[in-house]
Amino acid sequence: MSQPEYYIGLMSGTSMDGVDAVLVDFSSGYPLLAFAHTEAIPEHLLKGLQRLCQPSTDEINRLGRIDRSVGLLFAKAVNQLLTQAGVSPSEVIAIGSHGQTVRHMPNLEMGFTLQIGDPNTIAVETGIDVIADFRRKDIALGGQGAPLVPAFHQQVFAKSDTSRVILNIGGIANITYLPGDSNQVLGFDTGPGNNLIDAFIQQVQQQPFDKDGEWAESGTSNPDLLKQLLSHAYFSLHYPKSTGRELFNQAWLEQQLSEFSHLDEEDIQSTLLDLTCHSIANDVNKLNPEGEIYVCGGGALNKALMRRLSLLLPGYKLATTTEIGVDPKWVEGIAFAWLAMRYEHQLPANLPAVTGASREAVLGGKFSAK
Repeated sequence: MSQPEYYIGLMSGTSMDGVDAVLVDFSSGYPLLAFAHTEAIPEHLLKGLQRLCQPSTDEINRLGRIDRSVGLLFAKAVNQLLTQAGVSPSEVIAIGSHGQTVRHMPNLEMGFTLQIGDPNTIAVETGIDVIADFRRKDIALGGQGAPLVPAFHQQVFAKSDTSRVILNIGGIANITYLPGDSNQVLGFDTGPGNNLIDAFIQQVQQQPFDKDGEWAESGTSNPDLLKQLLSHAYFSLHYPKSTGRELFNQAWLEQQLSEFSHLDEEDIQSTLLDLTCHSIANDVNKLNPEGEIYVCGGGALNKALMRRLSLLLPGYKLATTTEIGVDPKWVEGIAFAWLAMRYEHQLPANLPAVTGASREAVLGGKFSAK
């Protein structure tokens, strides 16, 4: 039996609902999840990150402090993972760290993206080399720097003669289209995933999220509000495209709701859930009216969201990625372990047709533990 070829993937997404750490074995050529762990983000750090995502004063000092703090949190997640898995740091080839995005603005005249979580700190605290800063090479090549996971989806989930969509619903939703009969893989952010429905229930009920979409299900969507929300220019943009909190945030939502203060709160929540579902379905149906769609990310656990999506995608078989062998909670974490492995082997990891970059490239940089 071959020796394990261990990599660790670290992921903290737009939702900021925890740091996912996964231990992945690539010795068979196929990524096999060996162990997984989620580290909660402490309340004080979460508030600091949320403030940092909004323009304000004293940003550079706060950025520096929080960058180190996130690095320490990511390292804690790795060390907890290894303890629980019974694996020593010396057995791990490298850590692939996505970092925490605090700005993603690729469409400016000088586009940029910024993820924090100091990889030097992670390397020192874990004793393992870290591969990080995956997005900025793609930006330098004229791309969006996102989404990066379609190349991974293509390798792991593509099936010949089958049209498949891999739908990740985190804070922002993104899709990978795997046509099955060509290498022309497509992928882009469709718009809000969980971020607006989470933000609204946090504001009104002080709950972290709407479990199973139960609160949304107690309301009735308002067609006029939904039409207004869907009129955002982002939804009519052609891909390649990517987005984040910079466009779809609580300030934008409050502006949109200013003329709808007469609505019951549960009706607003239902409409926000429909915004996520309709924006996803509109894009998927444009790519192909039929096929298979597999959902991962936190949205895969929202029963109301999955039910509404199935009604809007009648030509699709809808399931979670569990059906094709990967727990939906860990897909993105595994993808960043895969990106670290690609870097170690000096293999390209972006898809220019997805991001708009001028060419394929090896992504990331290495931060040594030595």
